[in-house]
Amino acid sequence: MRDGPHIARVAALIGDQARAEILTVLMADRALTATELAGIAGVSKATASTHLAKLRDAGLLAMQDQGRHRYFRLADRDVAHLLESLMGVAFRTGAVRLKSSPREPALRRARVCYDHLAGELGVQAFETLCARGAFKSDAAGLHITPTGVEWFAAFGIDERAVTAQRRMMCRACLDWSERRHHLAGAWGAALLQRMFELGWARRVKDTRIVQFTPPGERAFQCAFAPLQRAGSAATAEIGA
Repeated sequence: MRDGPHIARVAALIGDQARAEILTVLMADRALTATELAGIAGVSKATASTHLAKLRDAGLLAMQDQGRHRYFRLADRDVAHLLESLMGVAFRTGAVRLKSSPREPALRRARVCYDHLAGELGVQAFETLCARGAFKSDAAGLHITPTGVEWFAAFGIDERAVTAQRRMMCRACLDWSERRHHLAGAWGAALLQRMFELGWARRVKDTRIVQFTPPGERAFQCAFAPLQRAGSAATAEIGA
């Protein structure tokens, strides 16, 4: 007996090289045109249009008309989570590019994972918050604690603005480069946005890289100084 959703169609769509490149670049939560995506995927605009139509039909992409242009982005955060998980499996099993990009060290250091902070610094922030008791995990998943709400308020993040959103509040997202967890969900997105507001970091144009300024890096290390390796143990338990 065959149970559950049929994954072959989605897997086949993602497995195509050009479509995989299109989906990966849209992990930066930016909307791009078919022409831009064709250049990134290394295919003609006509071929890119065919790929985009298939990805839209499968519910992996969304399209928005704006003037004479049509812009494409990932359909939702679930698609981004799926892609990040696949990147982690690919990295762990050695399915890496033969020639690394010059930007790869910066990507591993700090990057956006759709709308939250990933990479070495994303993992450090989450592990520090876990070690401080800001989050707890149970059979229902990850939850913020009163201690966590107090910490975020002190950091300048309004609980009401976060909890008013119709989305998952928090989730441990397995980081493909660190093989540990960073913070996803509404609280993770709010945390990254607050770092941008404080001027600690900025998005590098046309990439997923998050670049911290020297003062911003110092402020980050002060705010998220690792207390102990217990943070790693906590996130390992979350992922178990």
